[in-house]
Amino acid sequence: MSFRELETVVMTSDLPTHGLKRGDAGTVVQVYTAQAVEVEFVTAAGSTRSVVTLGTDKVRPVDRNDLLTVRQPDVA
Repeated sequence: MSFRELETVVMTSDLPTHGLKRGDAGTVVQVYTAQAVEVEFVTAAGSTRSVVTLGTDKVRPVDRNDLLTVRQPDVA
C-alpha cells in the first residue's frame, strides 16, 4: 500500500517501546519508500508524543467508519 505525506494512518499493532498501541492515529510526515514511512503521533492537546519510522505493514489508512478515542499513555 502506498501512503502520502500528511495522510492520517492508524497503527495495526502495538509498539510498546514508543508507547503506541493498535488503533492509535498518526500523520505521515515523510515517505521513504513504498515500505517505510515516518509517522508523527500527537496528544489530543497537539504536543508531539512520538515520531517513528515504520514499515507500511504497521499502519493502515483511516477507514470511513473509524472512531477516534482518547486514552492516557501507560505509565512505566
